[in-house]
Amino acid sequence: MVETSQVTEREINVWTILGGYGQLGQSFHDVLSDAGITHEILGRNDVDITSMSSISSQLAAIHPTIIVNCAAWTAVDNAEDNAADAFLINETGARNVALVAKSLQSRLVHISTDYVFPGTETGARAEDAPTGPSSVYGASKLAGENAVLTEHGSNSLVVRTAWLYSQYGGNFVKTMIRKALTDSEVRVVNDQLGQPTHAAELARHVVELVQNDAARGVFHGTNSGSATWFDLTVAIYELLGVDTRLVTAVDSSAYPTKAQRPNNSVLGHQKTLALGIQEMRPWHDALSDSITSIASVIRKELTNES
Repeated sequence: MVETSQVTEREINVWTILGGYGQLGQSFHDVLSDAGITHEILGRNDVDITSMSSISSQLAAIHPTIIVNCAAWTAVDNAEDNAADAFLINETGARNVALVAKSLQSRLVHISTDYVFPGTETGARAEDAPTGPSSVYGASKLAGENAVLTEHGSNSLVVRTAWLYSQYGGNFVKTMIRKALTDSEVRVVNDQLGQPTHAAELARHVVELVQNDAARGVFHGTNSGSATWFDLTVAIYELLGVDTRLVTAVDSSAYPTKAQRPNNSVLGHQKTLALGIQEMRPWHDALSDSITSIASVIRKELTNES
């Protein structure tokens, strides 16, 4: 189903969000609606980005000014055994979207990931730092970035993000809020560093980037600062008034995974700052302001389950 938000006839920008029913896509819907920006939400049942005929016909009918591609294979571990499928969506799909965007003269925002980096370095990774993914998922996303920049680089932005959370879908923050609300003991990894990023704040940041005509190429979209998964969980328990002694730190070996996770997912924001755009605010501030609304969603779920 296609959802449309209509504003005045003077509105000239029409946005199309691909992958519109994931947590970032739904967050874009909220942000664009609040801003009074006309937009269309397309999910996997509306369009198949791996089919050139499907994506071409759908986007030609809308003729959007701006396309945001949130559609992706995001099952990191499953990608290790399904590389062809991951590359089909994350590379071929991304290329198809870029080619159609170019033909329509639409500006394209392609959402990518910290997984394009090895994750073994120290400090924040710059936008132009050498890549080197250590997983199939990361390799497929990097291939998608390259396809977008090759086919439509003159009018595209690649925005890498990490550790996304929101009230929608499944994510780490929602899981830990549920644990906190049920006074559960948890063991959480304390040797992976990243930037918890609120999806709605990323959507607002992307809108700001798009409004800057000089914004081209690769950018990083994450809340500033850094934390481990353990730090994040302790913050969640604290903000909800739950005893943080229920949270125990462990190292990554306690939770072996098929795909290697980055030890350091911290992304720098130098290009954003160079454009005169502020980087996204500290992750703890964003969490503090959003946790009440997310927790209310979890409380309703718990009530319905009882």
